[in-house]
Amino acid sequence: MVTLLLDSTQLEVVLSVSERALSFRKGNVVIERSTITKVQLTDDAWTWLRGIPSPGTHLRGVIAAGTWRSAGGDDFAIIRRHRPSVVIDLEGHPEFQRVILTTRHGLALVQALRVELAAEPTDVVDIAAETGTIPVVPERKPRGRKTPAPAPAV
Repeated sequence: MVTLLLDSTQLEVVLSVSERALSFRKGNVVIERSTITKVQLTDDAWTWLRGIPSPGTHLRGVIAAGTWRSAGGDDFAIIRRHRPSVVIDLEGHPEFQRVILTTRHGLALVQALRVELAAEPTDVVDIAAETGTIPVVPERKPRGRKTPAPAPAV
């Protein structure tokens, strides 16, 4: 899962080693706060994907990571399965028009973007904890597989 760092001037999407490899990026995604126009929460981030991964990784319904190119503009996505996500619309960003991230802390990000922040980067979860309660989406239990019925005796 990506780590989101937010300070008074920028939001930084910190990518793990595996996320960097899957998205074919050498560094983190840095977004100036002034370029953020809208932040939306969604239960199914797959509906927000547009275009084709270039460069990126796409396994339908499992993972989408990297830059997605389309006629409407370039998007950056890190989507895992069908989990709660956040969609960040940008205007004036040099690389992307939209960032789509699977995160349990989408609501905390929305709350943190509305609050005046300190000059040094702080994890989004820590900011939301200081400003009030953090509503957390409960994790889904993994589906159990049915055991096959024994074959009839001959």
